[in-house]
Amino acid sequence: MASLAAIEPGLTPGTLLKEESVVPVSIFAPDCGDDLSGGECFEDGENVNGESEDHLDFTSKLTLVSPTGEQYDSLLRQLRERMDEGCGETIYVVGVGSDGGDYGLDEGDMEASVATVQSLCEQIEADMILLRERSDAGGKVRDYLIRGGSTRLPHPPTSREWDSTLLGVLTHGELDNGRGFARQKLFRHKHEMESGRTSSVGNDILGFDQEGHVVNKPDNHGGSLDWTKICERSSKVITFIDLAGHEKYLKTTVFGMTGHLPDFCMLMVGSNAGIVGMTKEHLGLALALNVPVFVVVTKIDMCPANILAETLHLLQRLLKSPGCRKIPVLVQNKDDVIVTASNFSSERMCPIFQVSNVTGENMDLLKMFLNLLSSKTSYREDEPAEFQIDDTYSVPGVGTVVSGTTLRGLIRLNDTLLLGPDPLGSFLSIAVKSIHRKRMPVKEVRGGQTASFALKKIKRSSIRKGMVMISPRLTPQATWEFMAEILVLHHPTTISPRYQAMVHCGSIRQTATILTMNRDCLRTGDKASVHFRFIKTPEYLHTDQRLVFREGRTKAVGTITKLLQSVTKAQQAKMQSTKKGTTSANEEAGSAPRPDSPNAGQLPVSYRGREGLRLNNW
Repeated sequence: MASLAAIEPGLTPGTLLKEESVVPVSIFAPDCGDDLSGGECFEDGENVNGESEDHLDFTSKLTLVSPTGEQYDSLLRQLRERMDEGCGETIYVVGVGSDGGDYGLDEGDMEASVATVQSLCEQIEADMILLRERSDAGGKVRDYLIRGGSTRLPHPPTSREWDSTLLGVLTHGELDNGRGFARQKLFRHKHEMESGRTSSVGNDILGFDQEGHVVNKPDNHGGSLDWTKICERSSKVITFIDLAGHEKYLKTTVFGMTGHLPDFCMLMVGSNAGIVGMTKEHLGLALALNVPVFVVVTKIDMCPANILAETLHLLQRLLKSPGCRKIPVLVQNKDDVIVTASNFSSERMCPIFQVSNVTGENMDLLKMFLNLLSSKTSYREDEPAEFQIDDTYSVPGVGTVVSGTTLRGLIRLNDTLLLGPDPLGSFLSIAVKSIHRKRMPVKEVRGGQTASFALKKIKRSSIRKGMVMISPRLTPQATWEFMAEILVLHHPTTISPRYQAMVHCGSIRQTATILTMNRDCLRTGDKASVHFRFIKTPEYLHTDQRLVFREGRTKAVGTITKLLQSVTKAQQAKMQSTKKGTTSANEEAGSAPRPDSPNAGQLPVSYRGREGLRLNNW
């Protein structure tokens, strides 16, 4: 899975150095060796507002004061490109240039520049929201959030978190009572309510209006959220996927991270518990999948000051370690939120929030940060459609329903797609009867969006997690074997050929065997090219897909480099004929008279009933 960094850079390297005074000086200040202005943060040839120097000269801070017609058209084109990259929003800085001069404008130049930006926003039907105004050596500098006003975000950002209490406080607008009141609204099973542990993948949404205010209002009677009303009132919707934090449910957590394609990861750390083993596991998983991470330290209302300081110090050491190479920044005010959100796309900066779910302390800073985040991943509608399935349902009166994520392309109502692969590696033509997105009926879904499809004339038992619905233009083929470059993160002893472990790749979750590799054995920290084979059914794969290889305490990550053995149509026909022959032989054997047995006909009726019930459940 490719990296899903989400914020358009709004500040130049020079600007970030100027802003160092805004970020609090603390143990989280970057080391002298940390380079914020390197190629990891900004592309070569770009200045403060993303304009390419290959076109007209926009390096001066006065460009927006009185642009020529050619400059205006170029500025408008570049703003449209930035809005497309940011999925309908971007942060625009007025009063900052990249020509080496002082930052800031006087009152007259600032008003003229703002009028120019306002005119650009009117051309693309977008709104300007002032985030902050600050003084610099040359005058005033302003940061604006430009957000499309006529259309809802095509791909709302998705965040993963491991603390149901915080998610309940964010989405339901009610503080916790210190005894788990907020998390009770999110649990799906009785045993989750009794133990207080999340064991399944939960979903909830958080909506923001044009001004950045939260629109979530729970029902006064049941306390549940009406997703339809939230989406109607929102200009931006963030989807939260609540994943399990306990080691017992690591398999479910890995499936949630690989199968749901997160844009960001919100890592929860209890201030009184500190950095535990699973915190490192989850952080390592996010880093292996190239998912940007920000940290939220909770329970600061009940934690002694010395314990909180120790937790922050250990967190700083972990994030700065060679395995992470993050730049931790402690967020304490709104200026810090804007600076970190503007530079979060670098994937090196890691904001740290300290919140309390009981008192609500610093909750406004976290909501402001979420409001400024946006996915930078772009999708083309002219690509052949592909949809990965991560769950199946049987809805009374509707039939079979599948849910998952649209990976690319555009899927419309009544489209005919290929569903597969089945155990024989074949794909079945299927029609889309209805589409729901965020619990609302829609006519189409685009790349990056999650949705549920009602399918015609197919049983739920014929569909499994990991299958795909794909455009017939692609002529898909299922794969039994593939090559991958893997890195072993941890293994107690050695890995050698014929070793078996669970492979997570997208929504695929199946055991695979190592056939060969370019080394005799693998230990912790080793890299190798490995030949895998699925043991149960073939799967639909792509090259360059990220995978997680897991078995007990053994963990490895890698990338698929080559697909080796695909199931052809001739092989499918042969396997189907073999299956039919086996079925007919079994039927003949069943109809033939059996020799008398001393125990024949003496099985109790209740035993036969239980056997029949068990087979039906299968």
